[in-house]
Amino acid sequence: MSIKEKENALVEDFELFDDWADRYEHLISLGKSLPLIDPKYKTGDYLVRGCQSKVWLNAELQKDKVVFTADSDAIITKGIVAMLVDVLSDETPDEILNAQLGFIDKVGLKEHLSPTRSNGLVSMIKEMKSYALGFKALQEKE
Repeated sequence: MSIKEKENALVEDFELFDDWADRYEHLISLGKSLPLIDPKYKTGDYLVRGCQSKVWLNAELQKDKVVFTADSDAIITKGIVAMLVDVLSDETPDEILNAQLGFIDKVGLKEHLSPTRSNGLVSMIKEMKSYALGFKALQEKE
């Protein structure tokens, strides 16, 4: 499934809910379904800078695709990072770097997040794209 298809699926999921209380509940359930990150990545080296909550993010290149794992100590933030992992994981570095991530606006996430959570969202995206850029550079060396 392409990034665009994954984004569209998320937008469709969120459209099932009429109000933001229900959408927040859905976001929390996405966080609960996030695969566990290996505890060895829950260190300061893997913390996303710029997030009010603690967010740990790791990425590995597996068969030319980037696979992300993540966790957070806050339930809403964990749901946000779960959405990003869902959309960007198992994609090539180029696909990640070129992703527009329009689903964030389409589900109304930015307008319903506090400024500090919005900053954290931007920081998570930057970190994920930074991993993709690093993996792209490694691939070009080979």
